[in-house]
Amino acid sequence: MDAEQINALLPQTQCTRCGFPDCASYAQAIALGEAGINQCPPGGTEGVRRLAALTGLPALPLDPAYGVEGPRALAVIDEGWCIGCTLCIQACPVDCIIGTNKHLHTVIESQCTGCELCLPVCPVDCITLVPAHPDPVPTGWAAWSSEQADEARARHTFRATRIARAKADNDVRLLAKGEHKLQDLAAASKLTDPVQLDHKRSMIEAALARARARRGQS
Repeated sequence: MDAEQINALLPQTQCTRCGFPDCASYAQAIALGEAGINQCPPGGTEGVRRLAALTGLPALPLDPAYGVEGPRALAVIDEGWCIGCTLCIQACPVDCIIGTNKHLHTVIESQCTGCELCLPVCPVDCITLVPAHPDPVPTGWAAWSSEQADEARARHTFRATRIARAKADNDVRLLAKGEHKLQDLAAASKLTDPVQLDHKRSMIEAALARARARRGQS
């Protein structure tokens, strides 16, 4: 089975309810026979049917251990209580929350997948869920279009790239800082004992070696 074809059939909410960190990881597990096709509550019964048609596996009922099919919801931040901690921004898998440290945050509703990952990280419980649709409330794929899934997937991919780039840039800065410190460790350190300085030099050199090795592997 092809993991990319499987991933294309998932709703891309990136909610982790399937037991995997994102939709692509779940798709890979299905392709390897390490996960069932009935572990995606946002996709619901229709999602299982689509995966069954692709994989040839039986269309089993949604496994309740991973949740139940339900209506799509949107996250809303009560700006009167928001303290601007940025934890929800860091948790959002599709970068649909905007704001900066110590400033009010806002959810871009049209981009929210209803993953609920922002709820548990909020220290002041100022995030609530509201229905994305009026009555009658659709569920599963009836509440979520392929176009919305494609956009959510693109935003999740961009977020992963952004985070990886930021980490790489930070590693470069730390490496340069460590190398600069080694050039004149005695001046850069408060230590004066030669033995302690040698020990610290060895620790920095070992850390730099690990950092260079990681860069070489990336």
